[in-house]
Amino acid sequence: MEPLRCYDYLLASRDRVFVWLRELNDDAYRSVHPIGLGSIARTMHHLRGAEWAYMRRIRGVTGLPPKPTPELDPDCDHQTALPFPRLEAAWRDQSERVRTDLESVSDWSTPMVCETKSEGDPYFYRASRSDFFTQLVIHEAHHRAQVMHMLKRLGVETDEIDFNALMWERVEP
Repeated sequence: MEPLRCYDYLLASRDRVFVWLRELNDDAYRSVHPIGLGSIARTMHHLRGAEWAYMRRIRGVTGLPPKPTPELDPDCDHQTALPFPRLEAAWRDQSERVRTDLESVSDWSTPMVCETKSEGDPYFYRASRSDFFTQLVIHEAHHRAQVMHMLKRLGVETDEIDFNALMWERVEP
């Protein structure tokens, strides 16, 4: 897997989703659905916060992460998630930094011992930058599928966002 090409795909597919999300009013964006994290607002907010957290690891920060600001809290609720226009602008800014940071990684394979905390006491785990990047990509694809399901439930027409549709060059035989 080529990290920069994979990230460029995430950006291309995310851009498509952003187009569809712009069609929604705030009530639809925050409406509750029986899938995943329960709303498009919460899911998109969660994805941006998770990307920020995974990128801390890719940058080599191994200590216990700080409590995220409300704008980056991946565990927000439907009502405290950023309004879509603010989320889109903030995520576009974040994406520029992410891509620049990914370009600077030279060692994808050396494991790091990282500290984290979910519920309860802190604990440690071992993972490489490649592992964190793989999680970032798969995590976004997983939740993006949930967002697309919610968009369809809201009557929004979506389109193809597979890697081959967005990234493969069509040629004449």
